[in-house]
Amino acid sequence: MTYCVGMMLDKGLVLMSDTRTNSGVDNISVFRKMFTWDVPGERILTLMTAGNLATTQGVISQLEERMKEPDERDNALLKAPTMFQVATQIGRLLRTTIAQRQEANGQRGQGRFTASIIVAGQIKGMEPRLFMIYPEGNFIEASSDTPFFQIGETKYGRPIIIRGYDRTMSLEDAVKLLMVSFDSTLKANLSVGLPLDLQVIKRDTFEASHEERISADDPYFQAISSSWGDALKHAFHSLPDYSFYRNEDEG
Repeated sequence: MTYCVGMMLDKGLVLMSDTRTNSGVDNISVFRKMFTWDVPGERILTLMTAGNLATTQGVISQLEERMKEPDERDNALLKAPTMFQVATQIGRLLRTTIAQRQEANGQRGQGRFTASIIVAGQIKGMEPRLFMIYPEGNFIEASSDTPFFQIGETKYGRPIIIRGYDRTMSLEDAVKLLMVSFDSTLKANLSVGLPLDLQVIKRDTFEASHEERISADDPYFQAISSSWGDALKHAFHSLPDYSFYRNEDEG
């Protein structure tokens, strides 16, 4: 399992992913799930992946090969006129890759090679955009009603984002919010693990304004984790006490 979040703000995009993959409690590895390509001053594209590792690596490998093609060949992602067409191309590739792997494995492959992808980025002259691509290759786009996407192990960190998100918040506060969301997920599910990959794409810069790999000994992440735990305890103890005799007291 994994956990990835893409968040749309007025000031740009904030993305975070974990790096843990596992096939059983005794077979845990670290693999990058965030991948970026850019054309300086013109566009930046970032993908985050969740699901079957062989499938997601297959998709990324094919995209990497396309990025390395000679200039005279057509590169759909780096020349696509809109982010919508970028998402369309990646959706087709994901659907094809899943179908090929399921077909190659026959009945055993049914339902085993699924994956989903978050696509984020901006092309010069257009707004930053954020998409979530499903295993079937179709996708949805972030909007004012749905300003962030999660893939993987989403349920533990989602309430944090819903309560804390504000489209006008600073990029720094968005990073802090995501760290709390990831800390809550890490505490609740062993299939999500450090290190975490963080990327911030400031509007109209067409580059990663900030990138960092957050390890277990990162002092800021440790402070967030400790302070959030203390704040929750304080909030809990500040709530009105429950009484077994409250009805009698009210009488």
